[in-house]
Amino acid sequence: MKVWNLRCAQGHGFEGWFASEDDFQSQQLRGLLSCPLCGLADVVRAPSAPRLNLSGAKAEPTQASAQRSPNEGGAVSAPSSMADAAPTLEQMQRVFLQAVRQVVANTEDVGPRFPEEARKIHHGEAPARGIRGQATEEEREELRDEGIEVYSLPIPEALKGPTH
Repeated sequence: MKVWNLRCAQGHGFEGWFASEDDFQSQQLRGLLSCPLCGLADVVRAPSAPRLNLSGAKAEPTQASAQRSPNEGGAVSAPSSMADAAPTLEQMQRVFLQAVRQVVANTEDVGPRFPEEARKIHHGEAPARGIRGQATEEEREELRDEGIEVYSLPIPEALKGPTH
């Protein structure tokens, strides 16, 4: 099994799993590869560094990483964590996709009936529930003017099918 870093023409990075180099090329030529974020089929392999497992190779602890007891002199800084670092583009994409999956899994798709259904819910004519669907910018503005909260959320094509 080959696991490769892939990138679409928009620069979105993601991972792909393939049986072989030929399998990757075959899927690419047949247009079966697409970005899970934007749906573009223009996908290429991104450069990646190999992972090397060197048995017995252990890093020597540095003086800065050595722990000190509270009675010892000198300042000790806490190790930096991922929470302190700015998120990478790939981390932000992953969080976005998780949020979109959550929305898709917990809302009803009413399709082009969205404005009509939102009004029914707002006026108590339909049961209150989370819905999603399509509406034009004009329809969204009319709903907002009526006091109905609506949000535009681009849903990648890959997430529009059944969720697992």
